[in-house]
Amino acid sequence: MRSTFYILSLVFLTQICVAQAQDKLLPKEEAIALALEQNLGIRVAKNTLKINENNASILNSGYLPTVTANAGGSIDRQNTEGQFASGDSRTAEGVETRRYNASVNVNYTLFDGLNRHYSYKSFQERSKQSELEVRQTIENTILQLFSVYYEAARLTENTKNLEQALEISKDRLKRARFQFEYGQNTGLDVLNAEVDINTDSINLLNSQQQLRNTMRDLNLVLNQDLTAQFVTDTTVNFVPGLQMENMHNDAKQNNIRLQLVEKDMNILRYDVKAAKSVFLPTIGLTGTYGWNESNNNSPLAFLIQNTSTGLTGAVNLSWNIFDGGRGITGIKNVKIGYENQELLKKQTELEVERDIRNAWDSYTNALYVFEVQEKNLQTNQDNFNRTNEKYKLGQVTSIEFRQAQLNLLNAELAKSQAKYSAKLAELQMLQVSGQLLNVEF
Repeated sequence: MRSTFYILSLVFLTQICVAQAQDKLLPKEEAIALALEQNLGIRVAKNTLKINENNASILNSGYLPTVTANAGGSIDRQNTEGQFASGDSRTAEGVETRRYNASVNVNYTLFDGLNRHYSYKSFQERSKQSELEVRQTIENTILQLFSVYYEAARLTENTKNLEQALEISKDRLKRARFQFEYGQNTGLDVLNAEVDINTDSINLLNSQQQLRNTMRDLNLVLNQDLTAQFVTDTTVNFVPGLQMENMHNDAKQNNIRLQLVEKDMNILRYDVKAAKSVFLPTIGLTGTYGWNESNNNSPLAFLIQNTSTGLTGAVNLSWNIFDGGRGITGIKNVKIGYENQELLKKQTELEVERDIRNAWDSYTNALYVFEVQEKNLQTNQDNFNRTNEKYKLGQVTSIEFRQAQLNLLNAELAKSQAKYSAKLAELQMLQVSGQLLNVEF
């Protein structure tokens, strides 16, 4: 009796704490918005996209000229001696020479064998690939979010069902005690009822603990305070009208893995073309505007001060006729890499084909199990109602009543499990088909 009172008190206090903390509903739409804004993985992917967008800009293309400025100055102090044609000689000590210079240099590549053209195209493809990687991260995060969200919803339903089971067991204990006081049964029925209350209480405590742990997992996905508490929406709506043929066609066109591997193919195509630039010449323009000044206080110097300014321009051509074979080897390797990517593309296509068929079978099977569990729950509900009436009339034993109660509880838990399993199977299928971000949750 003391252990029963302790467990019931603990359950009551836990229910009060949970009820006080979980007073805010977190709708699915709000959970998605929080994940898109706060999830750390998505934020990292978006930052990576910004880096690749910067790399794909005109400032990183090589199409713009380079401009450099140079300036310098020097002071030279020497002792000099000179002899004239007349035979006279003259010396000067501490002769100081000052030199100053400044220039602006412009370099521009007119033609580099199309290397920068295809490199620029490659960077643009990488930027588009990063956009797809952000989408892939978002899809994976949403799937992870709902895996945890629906687990919290399932545990919420389970907790409510276990609370109802505990209330039924409490009523049964009251009835058993009343009947025992009036000599209508033995003390064994009272003891059995107390044991069942202990069992139901422990099951309820475990479910509440699992729910709290799952809430922390959900807060982690949302990048929220791990102690934040809220109520998840237990309503599940399935997407109507899904058909295998449509899902299969959508997967071929919209599957994120296929789109990423196609971007890899495009990048390697540009890499092959860029590698061939080693066979072509490079033509460039250079221009310099410079200023120079020299001051010399030597009496032997012909010019005491010399200043010059000028503009210089040049065209240069460079053609690496033979580099020892490194260029040819590089082209061969890039081509082999492209062939490998073609093989990987075929493998990815087969894997996606398998994934969509497996996902469809899992989805249809999960839906069927859910429908069966709904019917099974209704059957067990009817059976419990009849058993409960007979138990009140003394026509069934407490053991038979307990069995009907357990059957109902197991049916409720099984239906809840089947409902969320079916929804997750649907979301996984939508992800493979590339339609996860185009449906209502």
